[in-house]
Amino acid sequence: MRTIRHHVDLQARQRPDAPFLISPETDRTLSFKELHREARKLCGLLKAKGLKPGDRVAFCCANGRRTAVQLLGPMVGGYVAVPLNLVAQPSQLEHVLSHSGAKLVFADAENIGRVAPFGVPVMEIDVDGSVDFNESDSSFLAGEDHPALLMYTSGTTGRPKGCLLTQRNVVSGGLFVQQAHALGERDRVLSSLPLYHINGQIVAIVAPLVSGGSVVAPHRFSVSQFWDLLERHRCTWFNVVPTIISYLLAKTSKPEADFSLVRFGRSASAPLAPELLVEFERRFGIGIIETFGMTETAAPCFSNPLDPARRKVGSVGLPVGNQARIDADEIQVKGDNVMREYFDNPQETRKAFTADGWLRTGDLGRVDEEGYYFVTGRMKELIIKGGENIAPREIDDVLYRHPAVLEAAAVGMPDAHYGQDILAAVVLRPGAEASEQELRGFCERELGRYKTPKQFRFLKELPKGPSGKVQRLKLLE
Repeated sequence: MRTIRHHVDLQARQRPDAPFLISPETDRTLSFKELHREARKLCGLLKAKGLKPGDRVAFCCANGRRTAVQLLGPMVGGYVAVPLNLVAQPSQLEHVLSHSGAKLVFADAENIGRVAPFGVPVMEIDVDGSVDFNESDSSFLAGEDHPALLMYTSGTTGRPKGCLLTQRNVVSGGLFVQQAHALGERDRVLSSLPLYHINGQIVAIVAPLVSGGSVVAPHRFSVSQFWDLLERHRCTWFNVVPTIISYLLAKTSKPEADFSLVRFGRSASAPLAPELLVEFERRFGIGIIETFGMTETAAPCFSNPLDPARRKVGSVGLPVGNQARIDADEIQVKGDNVMREYFDNPQETRKAFTADGWLRTGDLGRVDEEGYYFVTGRMKELIIKGGENIAPREIDDVLYRHPAVLEAAAVGMPDAHYGQDILAAVVLRPGAEASEQELRGFCERELGRYKTPKQFRFLKELPKGPSGKVQRLKLLE
């Protein structure tokens, strides 16, 4: 049965006292028995507030014990969880709350002021606390096709769209992660990714739920605490984005610690430059599995294999759980993890799917003779210079090979002669130096003059969304 309630009930019966979530700030755990009880208490609270199954319930909180309950608890009772992006602009929050029709918002003390102005009832919670309600309720039995999670995209090219994921979609996403990484009861993931992002939700919460494992979920990512948390809590894997890998390489050296339990690190949500992957594995001795997923697919679509000999650097791997194909250079997928629709947006829903039911990812890619997929760029971000298509990632990957470059992102900028030319934004490593002339010469040797950026901009940091993905189009601003 692919419902959240089924798996919460199952783990509470089979492993009641086993830890599900560990909050390192308080050293407090949430066991499977406690998750089961608190999810039902939250459903009792929602019922007492007059909400009915199918109603949307939003939350705006940092990571924590209670935040995990805010994510899973509504789904247990057939309500729909609506996570709110902690870095969203007020206009975006207002749109999400209005468009979703949320009946109630739960927020921590730090964020309650951000959601209070929009006319939706708000309840303050402690992210490390428990559900303060005596009555419990789980009378509604949601089916696999019942809506479970309403996730809004980052909205970098317009208003955020709401991806409506069913119980089947959410659970399938977790099962696909379990399948890809052979997760079991002894596995524990360190994940600093926010629980308002699909990666943090499905990979770090739902996958441990369905596999009977556990998660260490600090309030937020900290470079200085990462290695200590990994060792102290005896984690067997970690879930990161390329930005975190960059920070760990730039700001930490190999710690004198025992990481023999760590099986792998998982990178997702944005392309990982091959140079960063190779350097990380060389320095820290931990293999990195590059993966690919979307909000619309409840996170995972592709993953490199566990076996290091079968991984391909630069590839997002093989389809995991779902089907995949390339059509007109676009990666398209189909499977139980693919969203039902864009909520209350039939026009965008029709555009998102092909006539035969495949989801258009909007990502350009190719597949090799062994079935491994490679993402070459976003269709919206493709640079068209003088009629020639140039994938920005091709330029990024070259710049990452320069020893002074920490981060890089290319984007097409208006040009009177070519229509578009190339702008490259670069973040240098701490203490490193490189001139525009040096980088231009480096690119000309590696890419040729035509694909060499016309302009270079040196920044302190690149604009990123909540998943760590570079927002290229913002570079033009």
